[in-house]
Amino acid sequence: MSQDSKVKTTESSPSAPSKPRKRLPVLDPSGDYYYWWLNTMVFPVMYNLIIVVCRACFPDLQHSYLVAWFVLDYTSDLLYLLDIGVRFHTGFLEQGILVVDKGMIASRYVRTWSFLLDLASLVPTDAAYVRLGPHIPTLRLNRFLRVPRLFEAFDRTETRTAYPNAFRIAKLMLYIFVVIHWNSCLYFALSRYLGFGRDAWVYPDPAQPGFERLRRQYLYSFYFSTLILTTVGDTPLPAREEEYLFMVGDFLLAVMGFATIMGSMSSVIYNMNTADAAFYPDHALVKKYMKLQRVNRRLERRVIDWYQHLQINKKMTNEVAILQHLPERLRAEVAVSVHLSTLSRVQIFQNCEASLLEELVLKLQPQTYSPGEYVCRKGDIGREMYIIREGQLAVVADDGVTQYAVLGAGLYFGEISIINIKGNMSGNRRTANIKSLGYSDLFCLSKEDLREVLSEYPQAQAVMEEKGREILLKMNKLDVNAEAAEIALQEATESRLKGLDQQLDDLQTKFARLLAELESSALKIAYRIERLEWQTREWPMPEDMAEADDEAEPGEGTSKNGEEKAGQEGPSSI
Repeated sequence: MSQDSKVKTTESSPSAPSKPRKRLPVLDPSGDYYYWWLNTMVFPVMYNLIIVVCRACFPDLQHSYLVAWFVLDYTSDLLYLLDIGVRFHTGFLEQGILVVDKGMIASRYVRTWSFLLDLASLVPTDAAYVRLGPHIPTLRLNRFLRVPRLFEAFDRTETRTAYPNAFRIAKLMLYIFVVIHWNSCLYFALSRYLGFGRDAWVYPDPAQPGFERLRRQYLYSFYFSTLILTTVGDTPLPAREEEYLFMVGDFLLAVMGFATIMGSMSSVIYNMNTADAAFYPDHALVKKYMKLQRVNRRLERRVIDWYQHLQINKKMTNEVAILQHLPERLRAEVAVSVHLSTLSRVQIFQNCEASLLEELVLKLQPQTYSPGEYVCRKGDIGREMYIIREGQLAVVADDGVTQYAVLGAGLYFGEISIINIKGNMSGNRRTANIKSLGYSDLFCLSKEDLREVLSEYPQAQAVMEEKGREILLKMNKLDVNAEAAEIALQEATESRLKGLDQQLDDLQTKFARLLAELESSALKIAYRIERLEWQTREWPMPEDMAEADDEAEPGEGTSKNGEEKAGQEGPSSI
């Protein structure tokens, strides 16, 4: 084969399919990747906020580490540039749906103030280094315009962290540090402008031993600035107008800072107290009530110990109130993830529908019992069942000492009393005394809540009744004859009800027919009367009746005139 044919063959062969280009994903603003990127942006923003001002006011710091500053400066600029790219790939919500169209994202971003600030923060002002020299870091002050990203990162962290109050305090301390740091840098710069050592207020002369070191210069300035802003300790009196102005400005800043700190700390303390009140019951009101009612010391001690146990061991008794603001479906999912494993251990609830168990989980009420406290006594009416979450309970005799059995975590009791099972020999009465040996955490499910849920699941109700019947048979507490009698009575009652319903339907049908016949007869009578009226209008009037009418008309007029005259004469005669 010739070379030309080889070339033709090569050209005629189909081209290899090109690999699709990988497109950068769109970030969810509430997702993890976006959150960690915000945390990454904290470092370049904080670097520019702290270091640039320090380099501008402390010349020795700028001159000593010039190469390191260049590396850090342009590394932060690179992160700033990448942050703009991230902005162009961060979706937004429109009508609750995440928009992932990059054209719409870019169009929305460039119309915001954030885009203008981001661009302004990357203006290469440090290009003036070529003309003015590399020792003027104030040319990079436009990098401060990226501070909103710092605030956004703090807000996201505050909502995600498990300790928001501690984070608020740490954030407040960081703000205080930045303010004092900036003030100390300005103090040193003002001292350099006025002349070191010119008076007692400015920074001492660096010619003195120890004051020429960079660390000493910064620490002295930071200490002096802290004294001014906290108004703690004696500071030298200012001697010049510039010094007076600086002190006045610092005092005003200190007043505002003090108010901010007090407000922030009050907010943190209030949030902590509110959280405690939401999670744990308020014992102050109960203690005051017991004092006013003069409850005996032993019972009061038991109540206080119960509250103390809840507080120390972080036990919650009002989960419903805590989760009440969540949507119903989300609240059900949270409750299922926490309590479903406990509820599924109960024998009568096994193999039930998942939706039924979710409804029942929302009805569980946590309860905590103290040592020696009775959960139920023999003969009590059973209105709820209990599931042991933690702790131990004993089945005791009437003397309260003899123990027949010990119930541990995962066991349950009282489930038969909340289901109306025909032939139950014990009825709804408790058959044993149950006493808590230590502090016991139980879940309580009331009969009313179970009945409300089962009204929507009749098939599940039949299955649960059958399981309860099997349990009673094993315990020899099911009267079969009584059960058959109740079933027969129920069937007879249902049959009678059906007969009454049928009779009622028949009566309603007859009544409807009678009503229809009455309406038809009324229409017929009205039609006949109308026809008679039209017929009587055409009849001729008899002559004697016409003459009587003519004679009656003048008489009526005379009588009317007489009545009017009598009416006029009457008052005058009186």
